[in-house]
Amino acid sequence: MPKTFYTDHDIEDLVKRGVSSLVVDDDVVLTDLARDKAMRLGLALTREGEKPPSAPERPYITEQPSPSAASAPTQPAAKKAKPSREDLHNRVREAVVARLGDSVDPKLLDTIIRRVLQNVSVK
Repeated sequence: MPKTFYTDHDIEDLVKRGVSSLVVDDDVVLTDLARDKAMRLGLALTREGEKPPSAPERPYITEQPSPSAASAPTQPAAKKAKPSREDLHNRVREAVVARLGDSVDPKLLDTIIRRVLQNVSVK
């Protein structure tokens, strides 16, 4: 039986037509770009005999509450205080030093962290 080849353009066309899954067997060949495009666009690649993915099962949703939820207090959760820039600076600095040790110039590290925090909006 002849093989069917799919390129990234073929994958785009399938997705545009509303195809949500493609059965891949021994007679189907996907280029590397096609496989990457399928992953990016959410096209499910399934093996022959395999069902296409459906909505994920949610075993954590049950009709009966868990014992820990039943005994938990019903008070609203306290809002966490928004960390200050100085607090974030210190936390990032500690994490970098813990990861890289003393091989980092402290002044350079502080400058980099300050610049990053200035360019990132902290929510």
